[in-house]
Amino acid sequence: MQISEETKERITRIIDISRVAIHYGYLPLILYIGYTHSEPKPSIIRLLTPLA
Repeated sequence: MQISEETKERITRIIDISRVAIHYGYLPLILYIGYTHSEPKPSIIRLLTPLA
């Protein structure tokens, strides 16, 4: 079964978009999960700035 050029381009585009979304979304996701599952919850300022 052959894949058309249009299908190859769509797959490539989806992979590129997914790669960017994972690249920029991974760290905020980990921070969000850690923030919502911690007790007691730290303030946002203490979470984002290391010297506060």
